[in-house]
Amino acid sequence: MAFLKARDTITGQEGTAFASINGVVEEMFYIKKIEATAEKQKAEVKTLGRRGVQHKAIGWSGTGNMTVYYVTSKFRQMMHDYIKTGKDTYFDVMITNADPSSSVGRQSVTLKGVNLNSIIMALLDTDAETLEEEVEFTFEDVVITESFKAPRP
Repeated sequence: MAFLKARDTITGQEGTAFASINGVVEEMFYIKKIEATAEKQKAEVKTLGRRGVQHKAIGWSGTGNMTVYYVTSKFRQMMHDYIKTGKDTYFDVMITNADPSSSVGRQSVTLKGVNLNSIIMALLDTDAETLEEEVEFTFEDVVITESFKAPRP
């Protein structure tokens, strides 16, 4: 009987994230947490001879959020550019999970067309040990370039 060994779970700190913004690749060392979700959009379908409602997938939407340490002005500058010029910035983010102690290997996912929803433009907090900000975003496509494999026995 197969079971998951604790050593094959993935440690949250073992990974990397890179952003490609206007052709420049930048390590996102300031990320504390990032989560991206693809959600199906569904239509309700009623048919003759059936009282219940069925559901049909008709599309999807990509949303996400990240917690970042307040140590970069990159996102504030992108929002400032939009405020002043109307030019919006879309970029890609590649996230890799790579825990060397796990036998499942690596997973790399690229979020394409990431667009920020809102940004804190200035922040002070005398109670905070470290300054952090929550950043919500949308994305338009996703590419899985590397997948986890089955754990080794």
